[in-house]
Amino acid sequence: MAFFVFLNFTSFAENWPGWRGALGTGKAEGKNYPTTWSRDKNVRWRIDLPERGNSSPVVWGDKVFVTQAIEAKGERQLLCFHREDGRLLWRKSVEYATKEPTHRTNPYSSASPVTDGKHVIVSHASAGVFCYDLEGKELWRRNLGVQEHIWGNAASPVIYQNLCFLNFGPGKRTFLIALNLKDGKTTWQHDEAGGDSGIAEKGQRGKWVGSWTTPILIDGKRGYELLMSYPNRVVAFDPLKGKEIWSCRGLNPLVYTSPIYENGIIVAMGGYRGTAMGVRAGGVGDVTATHRLWTRPREKQRIGSGVLVGGHVYILNEDGVAQCLEVRQGKVVWEERLRGTGGNGKSWSSMVVAGDKLYAINQSGDAFVLRAVPKFELLATNALGEMTQSSMAFAGGDIFVRTYKSLWCISGK
Repeated sequence: MAFFVFLNFTSFAENWPGWRGALGTGKAEGKNYPTTWSRDKNVRWRIDLPERGNSSPVVWGDKVFVTQAIEAKGERQLLCFHREDGRLLWRKSVEYATKEPTHRTNPYSSASPVTDGKHVIVSHASAGVFCYDLEGKELWRRNLGVQEHIWGNAASPVIYQNLCFLNFGPGKRTFLIALNLKDGKTTWQHDEAGGDSGIAEKGQRGKWVGSWTTPILIDGKRGYELLMSYPNRVVAFDPLKGKEIWSCRGLNPLVYTSPIYENGIIVAMGGYRGTAMGVRAGGVGDVTATHRLWTRPREKQRIGSGVLVGGHVYILNEDGVAQCLEVRQGKVVWEERLRGTGGNGKSWSSMVVAGDKLYAINQSGDAFVLRAVPKFELLATNALGEMTQSSMAFAGGDIFVRTYKSLWCISGK
């Protein structure tokens, strides 16, 4: 069951409504996604983008939405393209002249949009949260204040029923907020002790701690729960009231990935020298002693999120090494370096599963297709030859890839 349980619309197989799809866990509906492509094979269209960017495309009906910063002009934008031919339908720009701190590899407007087929919501960090209809008419905006961290922000908004959730942070001001979908007013807010901005002061290095997690929703035993990975713990909230239901300790202080979920088990993974851990969903309060299944301490640098399929976790780590873990005990089943044709084999992108295939892409634009089974099997390596740090979007047999130069529609149709 998807987040948007209150809506009556066509199959989710035709849409990719938010970062990592309908459930936020990287699982694509439908079939007939291409296995092989190149710059001139199985490409429906390719259009130029004005500047680099790390956000990922989202898809609804005949529209594709992408966020974009125009740094020289101090603009942050939401772009809407026609799904069939890639032509630009509309563009909405917000001016924000202040130079926010960010990492040189993390351009502004790195958060992806989210849509429910009626609203399109985007977070431009300090520039605010904006809601439009599908034709580009602004419905509301909210100024949540300054977001400040030495590495910038990345968390994307999420829609559930009549609420929009956003992890605002990391930095001195860190909170999880639920905004009313109708007018953008605050329904609830959970403040988190996230740490400082990470910026050195008086000769001292900043405190590097924080979460860039986009939350996900799971169908728990007592109804839907909103999951967040925070420094040192994963937490489940009541999505309608914002009350903390349970938490489990075991993560490290830097968290870049989102949690993943399947059949009552949650896997959360930290970032730099990150801890991975498995947690049995449910419980009340601190469930570390009763529900934590396993931990793998100080293991990998993980920026892109993995997928959980058939009792196994699959992820492409930042160093370009793909990994398969058994979910109940956390044991490594296989580890393989994915070698493409480009010079940069590192990856910030999140993995996607479609049918029995896994899809992952590295920073050189080499997309790898693997069999989604606990025996390593590489099916194809597909080179686009353009830098990317975004995650791929899957909808109705089409794959959408955002690179630093272009937006691509890959299709086997």
